[in-house]
Amino acid sequence: CCIKVFRRPNVELTPKPVLKWAGEIDPLNVGRRAANLGLSFALTAVAMKIFGFAGYSGSGKTTLIEQLVPQFVMRGLKVSLIKHAHHDFDIDRPGKDSYRHREAGCSEVLITSRQRWVLMHELRGEQEQSLQDQLQRLSPCDLVLVEGFKKESIPKLEIHRAALRQPLLQPDDPYIMAIASDVQLSAKVPVFDLNSSQKISEFILRYLGLAF
Repeated sequence: CCIKVFRRPNVELTPKPVLKWAGEIDPLNVGRRAANLGLSFALTAVAMKIFGFAGYSGSGKTTLIEQLVPQFVMRGLKVSLIKHAHHDFDIDRPGKDSYRHREAGCSEVLITSRQRWVLMHELRGEQEQSLQDQLQRLSPCDLVLVEGFKKESIPKLEIHRAALRQPLLQPDDPYIMAIASDVQLSAKVPVFDLNSSQKISEFILRYLGLAF
């Protein structure tokens, strides 16, 4: 009998960069800067890069991410994603075996096949886990995209859509590195056309030190 031990991936949080001028970012010593800022995210020499997307509902976060992921993957990067959803979301369907097992009282249900596997965990009144907790559950990868969690201290791109008539988040969030908008804006960070996914992907990769 033997026991297989799985190591949790290390997670890297890249702090706010120093902008010399629009579009140019100074290289960062991530570990040192993060330690000086007293950030709670675990930092190691080998770690996953994290980048978030913040914006109001309907701004187009999911659509933009859907356009960016293939560009990251084409560069040979292994990409994962964490999305914060409404409290009542469910990926299961009534009547399915897995649904019936959860309804019967199972704390966790793992479904597996030759193509994929998924683990559903029921909190059942327990406190919602933090972003750091969820990051530790991911398998090692090059880049973790985070949709939602807009109050977390991680580098983010704000997605702004004028039709929503909502104020910008960037003035009150020092971790917003750039803005993608469907209208021209004046801001202290780079502003990209929401439809220019290639320029946005290049900015993110350059910021994270993954451009090559």
